Amino acid sequence: MDEEAQIRIEEIGESDILVGIPSYNNERTIAHVIKAVEYGLTKYFPEYKSVLVNSDGGSTDRTREIVEETSVYSDLDTMLIKHPTRPASKVVGKYIGTPGKGSAFKAIFEVARALGVEACAVVDSDLRSITPEWVEVLIGPVLSKGFDFVAPYYSRHKYDGTITNMVVYPLTRALYGRRIRQPIGGDFGFSGRLAKNYLEKDIWGTEVARYGIDIWMTTTAITEGFRICQANLGAKIHEAKDPSKALGPMFRQVIATTFDLIEREHEYWREVKGSRATAMFGFRPLVAIEPVSVDLESMIRGYKEGYEIYKEYWDSFLSKDDLLAIEEIAMLDLDEYHFPADLWVKIMYDFAIGYHRKISGHPTEHDLFFNSLIPLYFGRTASFVIESKDMLNGDAEKLVEDQCKKFEEMKDYLVERW
Repeated sequence: MDEEAQIRIEEIGESDILVGIPSYNNERTIAHVIKAVEYGLTKYFPEYKSVLVNSDGGSTDRTREIVEETSVYSDLDTMLIKHPTRPASKVVGKYIGTPGKGSAFKAIFEVARALGVEACAVVDSDLRSITPEWVEVLIGPVLSKGFDFVAPYYSRHKYDGTITNMVVYPLTRALYGRRIRQPIGGDFGFSGRLAKNYLEKDIWGTEVARYGIDIWMTTTAITEGFRICQANLGAKIHEAKDPSKALGPMFRQVIATTFDLIEREHEYWREVKGSRATAMFGFRPLVAIEPVSVDLESMIRGYKEGYEIYKEYWDSFLSKDDLLAIEEIAMLDLDEYHFPADLWVKIMYDFAIGYHRKISGHPTEHDLFFNSLIPLYFGRTASFVIESKDMLNGDAEKLVEDQCKKFEEMKDYLVERW
């Protein structure tokens, strides 16, 4: 953190709880997040000394000023019938390092270590749906139940989070054996000792320090034996995006980190069979979920155009049978279009094997490798949209779970070829 923030940290000295809010140009939403966090700390953890840390990426709007100005403490008489008089301290500063969410988190971890906190949480700064109860269920399991890592569990529209649904959740579940529904959710709870563990890792100058931090945190917690649970947070209302358009650096870096972890942790996951459920805390409310629109024709067009661009490149690491199936799907019209889940599982495992064999060793090759996955992701996501178009969100979730089971059932395909 910058020098002014460092001085403030020294003034605070020590704390029991820390809530971190990474930000970058979030002046429209961050006041609501600050109020929800302060209210939650006051209502649920009045006996603890708390600190709120805004780790900002150099906002050019009024984000940091709004954090400084915003407080619920003058209004508590009308918010709570009975309330304590111990407000949370506040640290507002600019993080130093590689631009990205991971660097913002590193600054938060460093503050947590400096203050000797017992429990931490991080929440996104663009949330419109955060409530004070989020603070309770993200921090409570750490303080009261001895958990080290609390992953979020959201109620989401069937087309929100397709990178999670199609790639990250099924791979995390099948390889590491834990059913963590939102491994890249963005809002987490964790113990002070886990924050120290994260800081000791030599990843902070890598791509993880940009957009791969969420899946890295989740996977590290699993493979190093920390106690893990999930927290029901209800709906996550933020700037959800059409999966046909929401790709770019974030997609490549999240997926690249996922495959890099598969490479690093191969001795762990090769011994894992099946998956087991993960404990859940908090009440699961019935909430209205904002719809996410998708441009189906654009996704299928992206798949077909990608096939023409990458078919010769895919020949270097995809099986002949898979290439033939990919070609046949590219010839289908919209009314008969189908990209089966078992083909998708084989493709994802072949990509993992290709990465393992250092196809992506050169920086230029690295970009080509992950860019070539994008049209295939479009193709499989388009098929999911078609299959689930008349389904309620809960029924569509069963399709996601069925696909996850295929990843588990076909895992030997990956292990035998590794």
